[in-house]
Amino acid sequence: MHCSFSLSLPLILLLLSLPSSIPSVSTTNPHHANKQPPIKAPKPINTMAPSEAEALFKIMDSMSSDQNWRISHPNPCQPGSSWPGIECKVGNDNYLHVSRLDFGTPPNPTCKKTATFPSQIFALPYLQSVFFFNCFTHTKTTLSVPQNRASPASLQQLSLRSNPALVGPIPPQISTLKSLEILTLSQNRLTGPIPLEIFSLGSLVHLDLSYNMLTGTIPYQLGSLRNLQGLDLSYNMLTGAIPNTIGQLGLLQKFDFSSNSLTGGIPDGIEKLSLLVFMALSNNKLGGQFPKGLEKLQSLQYLILDGNPIHTPLPLEFGKLVKLQELRLADSGYSGTIPESFSQLKNLSTLSLQNNRLTGEIPVGFGSLSHIYHMNLSRNMLGGVVPFNSSFLKRLGRNLDLSGNPGLCLSPSEAHSLKIGVDVCGKNNNASSIQPWKKSQAPSGLSKPLFLFTALCVWGLHQMLFLV
Repeated sequence: MHCSFSLSLPLILLLLSLPSSIPSVSTTNPHHANKQPPIKAPKPINTMAPSEAEALFKIMDSMSSDQNWRISHPNPCQPGSSWPGIECKVGNDNYLHVSRLDFGTPPNPTCKKTATFPSQIFALPYLQSVFFFNCFTHTKTTLSVPQNRASPASLQQLSLRSNPALVGPIPPQISTLKSLEILTLSQNRLTGPIPLEIFSLGSLVHLDLSYNMLTGTIPYQLGSLRNLQGLDLSYNMLTGAIPNTIGQLGLLQKFDFSSNSLTGGIPDGIEKLSLLVFMALSNNKLGGQFPKGLEKLQSLQYLILDGNPIHTPLPLEFGKLVKLQELRLADSGYSGTIPESFSQLKNLSTLSLQNNRLTGEIPVGFGSLSHIYHMNLSRNMLGGVVPFNSSFLKRLGRNLDLSGNPGLCLSPSEAHSLKIGVDVCGKNNNASSIQPWKKSQAPSGLSKPLFLFTALCVWGLHQMLFLV
Protein backbone atom coordinates (compact mmCIF):
# COMPACT_ATOMS: atom_id res chain seq x y z
CA MET A 1 0.00 0.00 0.00
CA HIS A 2 2.84 2.39 0.95
CA CYS A 3 4.80 1.65 -2.26
CA SER A 4 1.68 2.09 -4.48
CA PHE A 5 0.92 5.55 -3.08
CA SER A 6 4.51 6.78 -3.63
CA LEU A 7 4.29 5.84 -7.34
CA SER A 8 0.98 7.70 -7.98
CA LEU A 9 2.05 11.01 -6.40
CA PRO A 10 4.34 12.09 -9.31
CA LEU A 11 1.54 11.27 -11.73
CA ILE A 12 -0.89 13.45 -9.81
CA LEU A 13 1.59 16.33 -9.75
CA LEU A 14 2.12 15.98 -13.53
CA LEU A 15 -1.57 16.21 -14.24
CA LEU A 16 -1.92 19.30 -12.10
CA SER A 17 0.91 21.04 -13.96
CA LEU A 18 -0.72 20.67 -17.45
CA PRO A 19 -1.91 23.97 -19.17
CA SER A 20 -5.50 24.93 -18.45
CA SER A 21 -6.04 25.95 -22.11
CA ILE A 22 -6.22 22.42 -23.35
CA PRO A 23 -9.76 22.05 -24.72
CA SER A 24 -12.01 19.68 -22.98
CA VAL A 25 -13.58 16.87 -24.92
CA SER A 26 -17.30 17.43 -25.35
CA THR A 27 -19.73 14.60 -25.41
CA THR A 28 -22.42 16.72 -27.10
CA ASN A 29 -23.48 15.73 -30.67
CA PRO A 30 -22.39 18.65 -32.92
CA HIS A 31 -25.48 18.11 -35.15
CA HIS A 32 -27.76 19.03 -32.24
CA ALA A 33 -25.98 22.25 -31.37
CA ASN A 34 -28.09 24.45 -33.74
CA LYS A 35 -31.22 22.35 -33.82
CA GLN A 36 -34.17 23.95 -35.83
CA PRO A 37 -37.84 23.07 -35.46
CA PRO A 38 -38.94 20.51 -38.04
CA ILE A 39 -40.45 21.91 -41.30
CA LYS A 40 -43.98 20.76 -41.94
CA ALA A 41 -44.69 19.34 -45.34
CA PRO A 42 -47.04 21.57 -47.41
CA LYS A 43 -50.57 20.44 -48.05
CA PRO A 44 -51.05 18.96 -51.50
CA ILE A 45 -52.58 21.46 -53.91
CA ASN A 46 -54.67 18.96 -55.85
CA THR A 47 -57.23 18.32 -53.14
CA MET A 48 -60.19 20.15 -51.67
CA ALA A 49 -61.06 20.68 -48.06
CA PRO A 50 -63.36 17.76 -47.09
CA SER A 51 -66.19 20.05 -45.93
CA GLU A 52 -66.19 21.99 -49.20
CA ALA A 53 -66.06 18.80 -51.27
CA GLU A 54 -69.05 17.41 -49.38
CA ALA A 55 -71.05 20.61 -49.97
CA LEU A 56 -70.25 20.41 -53.67
CA PHE A 57 -71.31 16.77 -53.90
CA LYS A 58 -74.65 17.60 -52.30
CA ILE A 59 -75.22 20.42 -54.78
CA MET A 60 -74.44 18.19 -57.75
CA ASP A 61 -76.58 15.32 -56.46
CA SER A 62 -79.58 17.64 -56.15
CA MET A 63 -79.06 19.38 -59.48
CA SER A 64 -77.84 16.94 -62.10
CA SER A 65 -78.23 13.26 -62.92
CA ASP A 66 -75.75 13.28 -65.81
CA GLN A 67 -73.51 10.93 -63.83
CA ASN A 68 -72.67 9.77 -60.32
CA TRP A 69 -70.39 12.65 -59.43
CA ARG A 70 -68.94 11.11 -56.26
CA ILE A 71 -67.75 8.03 -58.13
CA SER A 72 -66.82 9.50 -61.52
CA HIS A 73 -65.10 12.61 -60.13
CA PRO A 74 -64.06 11.99 -56.51
CA ASN A 75 -61.62 14.92 -56.76
CA PRO A 76 -63.74 17.62 -58.43
CA CYS A 77 -60.91 20.12 -58.96
CA GLN A 78 -58.09 17.73 -59.77
CA PRO A 79 -56.21 18.97 -62.86
CA GLY A 80 -56.89 16.82 -65.88
CA SER A 81 -60.05 15.26 -64.46
CA SER A 82 -62.06 18.19 -63.14
CA TRP A 83 -65.80 18.38 -63.53
CA PRO A 84 -67.34 20.09 -66.52
CA GLY A 85 -68.79 23.46 -65.60
CA ILE A 86 -66.44 24.02 -62.68
CA GLU A 87 -63.41 26.22 -62.14
CA CYS A 88 -61.11 26.06 -59.14
CA LYS A 89 -58.36 28.18 -57.68
CA VAL A 90 -55.66 27.54 -55.09
CA GLY A 91 -56.31 29.39 -51.85
CA ASN A 92 -53.83 30.72 -49.30
CA ASP A 93 -54.29 27.46 -47.42
CA ASN A 94 -52.93 25.51 -50.45
CA TYR A 95 -56.27 23.78 -50.93
CA LEU A 96 -58.18 23.92 -54.20
CA HIS A 97 -61.45 25.85 -53.91
CA VAL A 98 -64.46 26.14 -56.23
CA SER A 99 -64.49 29.61 -57.84
CA ARG A 100 -67.10 29.14 -60.61
CA LEU A 101 -70.09 26.88 -61.32
CA ASP A 102 -72.11 26.60 -64.55
CA PHE A 103 -75.35 24.63 -64.92
CA GLY A 104 -77.86 24.18 -67.68
CA THR A 105 -76.55 23.38 -71.15
CA PRO A 106 -73.77 21.05 -72.40
CA PRO A 107 -70.87 20.84 -71.98
CA ASN A 108 -71.91 22.08 -68.54
CA PRO A 109 -73.98 19.75 -66.33
CA THR A 110 -77.64 19.71 -67.32
CA CYS A 111 -80.35 20.01 -64.69
CA LYS A 112 -82.82 17.25 -63.92
CA LYS A 113 -86.56 17.89 -63.88
CA THR A 114 -86.71 17.85 -60.09
CA ALA A 115 -83.90 20.36 -59.68
CA THR A 116 -84.59 23.27 -57.33
CA PHE A 117 -82.46 26.26 -56.49
CA PRO A 118 -79.56 25.03 -54.28
CA SER A 119 -79.02 27.56 -51.53
CA GLN A 120 -76.00 25.45 -50.51
CA ILE A 121 -73.97 27.35 -53.09
CA PHE A 122 -73.68 30.14 -50.56
CA ALA A 123 -71.74 27.73 -48.31
CA LEU A 124 -68.86 27.60 -50.83
CA PRO A 125 -66.52 30.17 -49.28
CA TYR A 126 -64.41 30.95 -52.36
CA LEU A 127 -67.20 30.97 -54.98
CA GLN A 128 -66.93 33.99 -57.30
CA SER A 129 -69.38 33.25 -60.14
CA VAL A 130 -72.40 30.96 -60.54
CA PHE A 131 -74.66 30.53 -63.58
CA PHE A 132 -78.01 28.73 -63.98
CA PHE A 133 -79.24 28.81 -67.59
CA ASN A 134 -82.46 27.03 -68.62
CA CYS A 135 -82.08 24.94 -65.50
CA PHE A 136 -85.30 25.16 -63.47
CA THR A 137 -87.90 24.19 -66.05
CA HIS A 138 -90.36 21.77 -64.41
CA THR A 139 -90.39 21.88 -60.62
CA LYS A 140 -91.33 25.26 -59.19
CA THR A 141 -88.64 26.77 -57.03
CA THR A 142 -87.75 30.11 -55.46
CA LEU A 143 -84.57 32.09 -55.15
CA SER A 144 -83.49 31.74 -51.53
CA VAL A 145 -80.54 33.27 -49.70
CA PRO A 146 -79.96 31.95 -46.16
CA GLN A 147 -80.60 34.66 -43.62
CA ASN A 148 -78.44 33.47 -40.75
CA ARG A 149 -75.56 31.98 -42.67
CA ALA A 150 -72.59 34.14 -43.62
CA SER A 151 -72.65 34.50 -47.40
CA PRO A 152 -69.40 34.12 -49.34
CA ALA A 153 -67.57 37.41 -49.39
CA SER A 154 -66.05 36.43 -52.72
CA LEU A 155 -69.29 36.08 -54.77
CA GLN A 156 -69.17 38.65 -57.56
CA GLN A 157 -71.58 37.28 -60.18
CA LEU A 158 -74.96 35.57 -59.76
CA SER A 159 -76.82 34.74 -62.97
CA LEU A 160 -80.16 32.95 -63.36
CA ARG A 161 -81.52 33.17 -66.92
CA SER A 162 -84.33 31.40 -68.77
CA ASN A 163 -85.73 29.44 -65.83
CA PRO A 164 -89.51 29.25 -66.32
CA ALA A 165 -90.03 27.40 -63.01
CA LEU A 166 -88.19 30.03 -60.95
CA VAL A 167 -91.08 31.88 -59.29
CA GLY A 168 -91.86 34.11 -56.35
CA PRO A 169 -90.27 37.35 -55.17
CA ILE A 170 -86.67 38.48 -55.17
CA PRO A 171 -85.64 37.87 -51.53
CA PRO A 172 -84.52 40.92 -49.53
CA GLN A 173 -81.71 38.75 -48.10
CA ILE A 174 -79.96 39.22 -51.43
CA SER A 175 -78.55 42.35 -49.83
CA THR A 176 -76.17 40.13 -47.83
CA LEU A 177 -74.19 39.42 -51.02
CA LYS A 178 -72.14 42.56 -50.54
CA SER A 179 -69.49 41.74 -53.15
CA LEU A 180 -71.94 41.27 -56.03
CA GLU A 181 -70.94 43.18 -59.15
CA ILE A 182 -73.23 41.45 -61.66
CA LEU A 183 -76.77 40.33 -60.80
CA THR A 184 -78.74 38.77 -63.66
CA LEU A 185 -82.25 37.46 -62.94
CA SER A 186 -83.62 37.58 -66.48
CA GLN A 187 -86.31 35.54 -68.28
CA ASN A 188 -87.73 33.87 -65.20
CA ARG A 189 -91.18 34.18 -63.60
CA LEU A 190 -90.27 36.36 -60.64
CA THR A 191 -93.09 38.43 -59.16
CA GLY A 192 -93.66 41.20 -56.64
CA PRO A 193 -91.91 44.56 -56.29
CA ILE A 194 -88.22 45.24 -56.67
CA PRO A 195 -86.92 44.93 -53.07
CA LEU A 196 -85.42 48.11 -51.68
CA GLU A 197 -82.59 46.05 -50.18
CA ILE A 198 -81.18 45.44 -53.64
CA PHE A 199 -80.13 49.09 -53.80
CA SER A 200 -77.74 48.60 -50.89
CA LEU A 201 -75.46 46.52 -53.14
CA GLY A 202 -73.05 49.35 -53.75
CA SER A 203 -70.62 47.26 -55.79
CA LEU A 204 -73.17 46.46 -58.52
CA VAL A 205 -71.96 47.25 -62.01
CA HIS A 206 -74.71 45.44 -63.94
CA LEU A 207 -78.31 44.76 -62.85
CA ASP A 208 -80.65 42.80 -65.14
CA LEU A 209 -84.19 41.99 -63.93
CA SER A 210 -85.76 41.87 -67.41
CA TYR A 211 -88.47 39.51 -68.70
CA ASN A 212 -90.18 38.75 -65.40
CA MET A 213 -93.50 39.79 -63.89
CA LEU A 214 -92.27 42.39 -61.43
CA THR A 215 -94.79 45.00 -60.31
CA GLY A 216 -94.83 48.29 -58.46
CA THR A 217 -92.72 51.36 -59.14
CA ILE A 218 -89.03 51.89 -59.76
CA PRO A 219 -87.76 52.97 -56.30
CA TYR A 220 -86.05 56.33 -55.99
CA GLN A 221 -83.27 54.49 -54.10
CA LEU A 222 -82.06 53.50 -57.56
CA GLY A 223 -79.77 56.52 -57.37
CA SER A 224 -77.65 54.88 -54.69
CA LEU A 225 -76.09 52.40 -57.15
CA ARG A 226 -73.29 54.81 -58.06
CA ASN A 227 -71.11 52.16 -59.77
CA LEU A 228 -73.87 50.94 -62.06
CA GLN A 229 -73.04 50.83 -65.77
CA GLY A 230 -75.87 48.64 -67.11
CA LEU A 231 -79.52 48.53 -65.96
CA ASP A 232 -82.25 46.44 -67.59
CA LEU A 233 -85.80 46.38 -66.18
CA SER A 234 -87.55 45.75 -69.51
CA TYR A 235 -90.54 43.45 -70.08
CA ASN A 236 -92.06 43.60 -66.62
CA MET A 237 -95.24 45.23 -65.30
CA LEU A 238 -93.69 48.25 -63.63
CA THR A 239 -95.80 51.40 -63.23
CA GLY A 240 -95.37 54.99 -62.16
CA ALA A 241 -92.76 57.53 -63.17
CA ILE A 242 -89.06 57.12 -63.87
CA PRO A 243 -87.36 58.49 -60.74
CA ASN A 244 -85.32 61.62 -61.27
CA THR A 245 -82.58 60.02 -59.15
CA ILE A 246 -81.53 58.09 -62.24
CA GLY A 247 -79.45 61.17 -62.95
CA GLN A 248 -77.20 60.22 -60.03
CA LEU A 249 -75.89 57.16 -61.89
CA GLY A 250 -72.97 58.99 -63.40
CA LEU A 251 -71.30 55.85 -64.80
CA LEU A 252 -74.45 54.51 -66.48
CA GLN A 253 -73.89 53.50 -70.11
CA LYS A 254 -77.06 51.52 -70.84
CA PHE A 255 -80.57 51.41 -69.45
CA ASP A 256 -83.62 49.63 -70.83
CA PHE A 257 -87.09 50.15 -69.35
CA SER A 258 -88.99 49.00 -72.45
CA SER A 259 -92.34 47.20 -72.36
CA ASN A 260 -93.64 48.24 -68.97
CA SER A 261 -96.48 50.62 -68.06
CA LEU A 262 -94.40 53.62 -67.03
CA THR A 263 -96.09 57.01 -67.10
CA GLY A 264 -95.10 60.65 -66.93
CA GLY A 265 -92.23 62.09 -68.89
CA ILE A 266 -88.52 61.51 -69.24
CA PRO A 267 -87.01 63.07 -66.08
CA ASP A 268 -84.76 66.13 -66.31
CA GLY A 269 -82.04 64.26 -64.42
CA ILE A 270 -81.37 62.20 -67.54
CA GLU A 271 -79.22 65.02 -68.92
CA LYS A 272 -76.52 64.23 -66.35
CA LEU A 273 -75.80 60.80 -67.86
CA SER A 274 -72.90 61.95 -69.99
CA LEU A 275 -71.62 58.39 -70.60
CA LEU A 276 -75.00 57.02 -71.71
CA VAL A 277 -74.75 55.04 -74.97
CA PHE A 278 -78.07 53.14 -75.04
CA MET A 279 -81.49 54.33 -73.86
CA ALA A 280 -84.66 52.30 -74.50
CA LEU A 281 -88.10 53.33 -73.25
CA SER A 282 -90.31 51.83 -75.96
CA ASN A 283 -93.83 50.50 -75.39
CA ASN A 284 -94.72 52.39 -72.24
CA LYS A 285 -97.23 55.16 -71.52
CA LEU A 286 -94.77 58.04 -71.49
CA GLY A 287 -95.83 61.45 -72.75
CA GLY A 288 -95.18 65.15 -72.52
CA GLN A 289 -92.23 67.30 -73.41
CA PHE A 290 -88.65 66.09 -73.56
CA PRO A 291 -86.01 67.45 -71.16
CA LYS A 292 -84.36 70.62 -72.45
CA GLY A 293 -80.93 69.20 -71.66
CA LEU A 294 -81.41 66.12 -73.82
CA GLU A 295 -78.83 67.40 -76.29
CA LYS A 296 -76.15 67.00 -73.60
CA LEU A 297 -76.20 63.22 -74.11
CA GLN A 298 -73.35 63.38 -76.59
CA SER A 299 -72.32 59.75 -76.07
CA LEU A 300 -75.76 58.44 -77.02
CA GLN A 301 -75.79 56.00 -79.94
CA TYR A 302 -79.14 54.19 -79.54
CA LEU A 303 -82.38 56.01 -78.71
CA ILE A 304 -85.40 53.67 -78.69
CA LEU A 305 -88.64 55.49 -77.81
CA ASP A 306 -91.28 53.98 -80.12
CA GLY A 307 -94.73 53.03 -78.87
CA ASN A 308 -95.40 55.89 -76.43
CA PRO A 309 -98.23 58.47 -76.57
CA ILE A 310 -95.86 61.43 -76.85
CA HIS A 311 -98.08 63.61 -79.14
CA THR A 312 -95.61 66.46 -79.59
CA PRO A 313 -93.59 67.77 -82.54
CA LEU A 314 -90.29 66.00 -83.10
CA PRO A 315 -87.66 67.66 -80.86
CA LEU A 316 -85.00 69.62 -82.72
CA GLU A 317 -82.52 68.45 -80.07
CA PHE A 318 -82.50 64.94 -81.50
CA GLY A 319 -80.58 66.31 -84.46
CA LYS A 320 -77.76 67.39 -82.15
CA LEU A 321 -77.07 63.86 -80.90
CA VAL A 322 -74.41 63.40 -83.55
CA LYS A 323 -73.28 59.91 -82.46
CA LEU A 324 -76.74 58.38 -82.90
CA GLN A 325 -76.78 55.15 -84.89
CA GLU A 326 -80.38 54.13 -84.23
CA LEU A 327 -83.32 56.47 -83.73
CA ARG A 328 -86.69 54.75 -83.27
CA LEU A 329 -89.70 57.04 -82.75
CA ALA A 330 -92.53 55.08 -84.38
CA ASP A 331 -96.14 54.82 -83.17
CA SER A 332 -95.97 57.83 -80.87
CA GLY A 333 -98.28 60.48 -82.32
CA TYR A 334 -95.55 62.93 -83.40
CA SER A 335 -96.85 65.81 -85.52
CA GLY A 336 -95.43 68.59 -87.65
CA THR A 337 -92.52 68.34 -90.03
CA ILE A 338 -89.33 66.29 -89.81
CA PRO A 339 -86.65 68.72 -88.58
CA GLU A 340 -83.87 69.50 -91.05
CA SER A 341 -81.45 68.97 -88.14
CA PHE A 342 -82.03 65.22 -88.44
CA SER A 343 -79.93 65.39 -91.62
CA GLN A 344 -76.90 66.09 -89.38
CA LEU A 345 -77.04 62.57 -87.92
CA LYS A 346 -74.27 61.32 -90.19
CA ASN A 347 -73.72 58.10 -88.21
CA LEU A 348 -77.37 57.07 -88.41
CA SER A 349 -77.98 53.52 -89.65
CA THR A 350 -81.65 53.08 -88.64
CA LEU A 351 -84.42 55.67 -88.64
CA SER A 352 -87.97 54.61 -87.73
CA LEU A 353 -90.67 57.30 -87.85
CA GLN A 354 -93.61 55.21 -89.12
CA ASN A 355 -97.20 55.50 -87.98
CA ASN A 356 -97.12 59.09 -86.76
CA ARG A 357 -98.82 62.27 -88.05
CA LEU A 358 -95.85 63.88 -89.74
CA THR A 359 -96.46 66.36 -92.54
CA GLY A 360 -94.38 68.29 -95.06
CA GLU A 361 -91.59 66.95 -97.23
CA ILE A 362 -88.77 64.53 -96.53
CA PRO A 363 -85.64 66.57 -95.73
CA VAL A 364 -83.36 66.69 -98.76
CA GLY A 365 -80.35 65.98 -96.52
CA PHE A 366 -81.62 62.46 -95.81
CA GLY A 367 -80.24 61.42 -99.18
CA SER A 368 -76.74 62.18 -97.89
CA LEU A 369 -76.93 59.85 -94.88
CA SER A 370 -74.18 57.50 -96.05
CA HIS A 371 -74.50 54.99 -93.19
CA ILE A 372 -78.27 54.56 -93.31
CA TYR A 373 -79.45 51.05 -94.17
CA HIS A 374 -82.99 51.04 -92.72
CA MET A 375 -85.48 53.89 -93.07
CA ASN A 376 -89.19 53.63 -92.37
CA LEU A 377 -91.33 56.76 -92.86
CA SER A 378 -94.53 54.90 -93.72
CA ARG A 379 -98.08 55.72 -92.60
CA ASN A 380 -97.68 59.46 -92.14
CA MET A 381 -98.97 62.46 -94.12
CA LEU A 382 -95.77 63.35 -95.94
CA GLY A 383 -95.88 64.92 -99.39
CA GLY A 384 -93.74 66.14 -102.26
CA VAL A 385 -91.11 64.43 -104.38
CA VAL A 386 -88.94 61.76 -102.73
CA PRO A 387 -85.46 63.37 -102.55
CA PHE A 388 -83.46 60.17 -103.09
CA ASN A 389 -81.42 59.28 -106.17
CA SER A 390 -81.30 55.83 -107.73
CA SER A 391 -78.06 54.93 -105.96
CA PHE A 392 -79.61 55.62 -102.55
CA LEU A 393 -82.78 53.72 -103.47
CA LYS A 394 -80.87 50.67 -104.65
CA ARG A 395 -78.63 50.66 -101.57
CA LEU A 396 -81.56 50.52 -99.17
CA GLY A 397 -83.79 48.37 -101.35
CA ARG A 398 -86.56 46.79 -99.30
CA ASN A 399 -85.22 48.44 -96.15
CA LEU A 400 -86.83 51.69 -97.33
CA ASP A 401 -90.55 52.00 -96.66
CA LEU A 402 -92.42 55.17 -97.66
CA SER A 403 -95.86 53.60 -98.11
CA GLY A 404 -99.02 55.10 -96.67
CA ASN A 405 -98.08 58.68 -97.61
CA PRO A 406 -100.55 59.57 -100.42
CA GLY A 407 -98.88 62.91 -101.10
CA LEU A 408 -95.47 61.42 -101.86
CA CYS A 409 -94.30 60.60 -105.37
CA LEU A 410 -91.10 59.42 -106.99
CA SER A 411 -89.38 61.32 -109.79
CA PRO A 412 -89.73 59.48 -113.14
CA SER A 413 -85.97 59.65 -113.60
CA GLU A 414 -85.49 57.59 -110.45
CA ALA A 415 -88.23 55.05 -111.13
CA HIS A 416 -87.12 51.42 -111.07
CA SER A 417 -88.42 48.00 -110.17
CA LEU A 418 -87.97 48.34 -106.39
CA LYS A 419 -91.20 48.81 -104.49
CA ILE A 420 -90.98 51.51 -101.85
CA GLY A 421 -94.73 52.12 -101.61
CA VAL A 422 -94.76 55.36 -103.65
CA ASP A 423 -96.13 56.07 -107.15
CA VAL A 424 -94.16 57.80 -109.83
CA CYS A 425 -94.96 61.49 -110.13
CA GLY A 426 -97.40 62.19 -113.00
CA LYS A 427 -98.86 58.67 -113.14
CA ASN A 428 -102.27 57.60 -111.99
CA ASN A 429 -103.09 54.44 -110.10
CA ASN A 430 -103.44 52.45 -113.36
CA ALA A 431 -99.84 53.24 -114.25
CA SER A 432 -101.03 55.23 -117.32
CA SER A 433 -98.48 57.65 -118.71
CA ILE A 434 -101.20 60.21 -119.34
CA GLN A 435 -100.84 63.33 -117.23
CA PRO A 436 -104.08 64.04 -115.33
CA TRP A 437 -105.68 67.33 -116.27
CA LYS A 438 -106.52 70.04 -113.88
CA LYS A 439 -110.15 70.99 -113.32
CA SER A 440 -109.66 74.13 -115.41
CA GLN A 441 -108.43 72.08 -118.36
CA ALA A 442 -111.12 69.43 -118.67
CA PRO A 443 -114.51 68.52 -117.29
CA SER A 444 -114.40 66.47 -114.16
CA GLY A 445 -114.22 62.78 -114.86
CA LEU A 446 -113.35 63.17 -118.62
CA SER A 447 -109.96 62.88 -120.19
CA LYS A 448 -108.96 65.25 -123.02
CA PRO A 449 -109.23 62.68 -125.90
CA LEU A 450 -112.65 61.59 -124.74
CA PHE A 451 -113.74 65.22 -124.47
CA LEU A 452 -112.57 65.98 -128.04
CA PHE A 453 -114.17 62.83 -129.42
CA THR A 454 -117.50 63.71 -127.80
CA ALA A 455 -117.39 67.26 -129.13
CA LEU A 456 -116.61 66.03 -132.65
CA CYS A 457 -119.56 63.62 -132.58
CA VAL A 458 -121.91 66.35 -131.43
CA TRP A 459 -120.69 68.68 -134.19
CA GLY A 460 -121.06 65.95 -136.85
CA LEU A 461 -124.58 65.13 -135.71
CA HIS A 462 -125.46 68.82 -135.79
CA GLN A 463 -124.21 69.14 -139.37
CA MET A 464 -126.15 66.08 -140.55
CA LEU A 465 -129.40 67.38 -139.07
CA PHE A 466 -129.08 70.74 -140.65
CA LEU A 467 -128.04 69.39 -144.07
CA VAL A 468 -131.18 67.26 -144.40
